[in-house]
Amino acid sequence: MTTPTTILNRPPLGTRLLQDGQLNPEQLDLAVREAKRQGLLLGQVLVSLGFISESTLARYLAIGTHTDIVDLADLFIAPPILDLIPYSLAKQHQVLPLNKHGGILTIAMADPLNILAVDTIECLTGLNVKTQTAPTQELIEAIERHYAHSESIKQLLDELTLRGISELGEESSGEAPIIRLCNQLITAAIQSRVTDIHVEPDEQYLRVRMRIDGVLAQEILIPKQLQAPISARLKLMANLNLTEKRIPQDGRIPFTLGTRRIDLRVSTLPTNFGESIVLRVLDKGSVKLEFGSLGLTAEDQSRIQSLIKRPHGIILVTGPTGSGKTTTLYTALRHVNAKELSVFTLEDPIEYQMPMIRQTQVNPEIGMTFAAGLRALLRQDPDVILVGEIRDQETADLAMRAALTGHLVFSTLHTNDALGAIPRLIDMGVEPFLLASALTAVIGQRLVRCICHDCKIERPQAHTILSELGLDPTEMDNPQLWRGGGCRTCGQTGFKGRVGIYEIVHITEPLHAPIVHGPDMAGIRAIIQKDGQPTMFRDGLNKALQGLTTIEEVIRVTGG
Repeated sequence: MTTPTTILNRPPLGTRLLQDGQLNPEQLDLAVREAKRQGLLLGQVLVSLGFISESTLARYLAIGTHTDIVDLADLFIAPPILDLIPYSLAKQHQVLPLNKHGGILTIAMADPLNILAVDTIECLTGLNVKTQTAPTQELIEAIERHYAHSESIKQLLDELTLRGISELGEESSGEAPIIRLCNQLITAAIQSRVTDIHVEPDEQYLRVRMRIDGVLAQEILIPKQLQAPISARLKLMANLNLTEKRIPQDGRIPFTLGTRRIDLRVSTLPTNFGESIVLRVLDKGSVKLEFGSLGLTAEDQSRIQSLIKRPHGIILVTGPTGSGKTTTLYTALRHVNAKELSVFTLEDPIEYQMPMIRQTQVNPEIGMTFAAGLRALLRQDPDVILVGEIRDQETADLAMRAALTGHLVFSTLHTNDALGAIPRLIDMGVEPFLLASALTAVIGQRLVRCICHDCKIERPQAHTILSELGLDPTEMDNPQLWRGGGCRTCGQTGFKGRVGIYEIVHITEPLHAPIVHGPDMAGIRAIIQKDGQPTMFRDGLNKALQGLTTIEEVIRVTGG
């Protein structure tokens, strides 16, 4: 354990960071003032201001206290070791017990200078404590992960069932089992990369299913007697009316897992066996707004980057709900030069906070619709506008006219493919001549499941498989196909994660006539094929041949 003398003799943290070039004097000055104003430690403020990373802070704290940095990613901690420090104490002091040898307990700490925490643990356990250092976020997430595993959902259900209905209303304590159960369900979903949690009432039980990589799987069956308290707890967390069960309601749950802030969009719907509740998980921290991480080819990245450098026009992203349209738009917006341009968004809801971009939440209940917001926004001297979705003729007309009057407009549309945007907008009432002049490009996209890297195996007879699917393997250079064998990492599914498949239709001059005088969709498709613009299926096929996904997955998503 580090001695007080060692701690007192070390140079101050700010001085060491300044000497090593991690900070400049202005940054240190601001951080010191903020630390005094907020009553926080300097390291915490430096991280919150974005001047240094948590890993950098942990490294300097470890050097200053002569402790080691511990990697918590794949660490196994035996349940008896976890039992030495209660969850509430571990969370309060940000400490995690790692192992015990003889009379020495080794713990990971975010702040190895927290002597009070060390003394408390030594008094509680009767052991001498040896400290190691870990970055704050990694440590807090590890605490949640390990302690969550130590108390399973099954154990909580057993406890709740034994207690009976009369004791389920203890909502005043954060340790109440019904609260722990709901938190556990959400935590397990976030850790499993779930995008949607479905709480579905049935006649005999309550079913909880989770959508992972676009596919719903049954997770757990809950006794019917727990349906009412679980529904009440989720509605309370979402700030909904607990007594109203006859009409649908929408709300949001701000959920904290470690230092990650996760938003859950909550929707309730009355059914014949009670309220169906669906929670959409919006984990902003897990999304990388980079073209490379979306699955775009180098050629498609180059095409999109050239499109977003244009001074005006409208760029649409199409696809069904949950196909990643918003992420694509945000990534494009992130590459717009917001320092030199005036950039605004209209969203429902605001999913990612973007620096130097003014973002507005749409609220139809008070008349703040996309159309009303866009009309007001055009008086704010914008250069670039993101409209979350084109839902009606008024919004479509305003977006088109904005694109024709010197603005670059991004938006989304629900259609089956990229070309479907043209007849869809004309059906909405947009004049074909207006559409042909304003529309710059349409990006169609879907998400396909990725083959798990840990159990990826090559499939024999690729030529035969491709031929049976109606494809000509002779047109491909030594085609190979792959699949996942199923392992612990992917939950025996063979898939882990998703990647986008795309088609980008650039509205060039030859396409104007068939749009204005039709729309002549056959003529439009012929021109696109002549230009060699690849289809979404072809992009998916290329990814299957590269071993990113399976050919069956591409056919499932695109329809072949």
